[in-house]
Amino acid sequence: MRTFDENNIEYQQARRQVERLRGFYGHVFAYIAVNALIVVYNCMHLKPGESYFQFKNFFTATFWGIGLAAHAVTVFLPRVNFIKKWEDKKIKELMDKQKEH
Repeated sequence: MRTFDENNIEYQQARRQVERLRGFYGHVFAYIAVNALIVVYNCMHLKPGESYFQFKNFFTATFWGIGLAAHAVTVFLPRVNFIKKWEDKKIKELMDKQKEH
């Protein structure tokens, strides 16, 4: 079995990506579970002859879905250049602080 050096930069980057993925998958699970419960609740409380297809029944799914899509962009799309530059700058800053102490 291969062991990993936890001080290795590539290891740390891979670990952060795995943590981002785990967070995203948890977000997807919560989105599906909560919205499924909302659908069941809304269906149980429809008046006779009332259509399910009303905006109020899709409000949570729509706006939470926008948030979920934004989360997906941050996890799956290549890192936006300014974010990478900021991360590199912050890492250097923190490393310099540690050297001073």
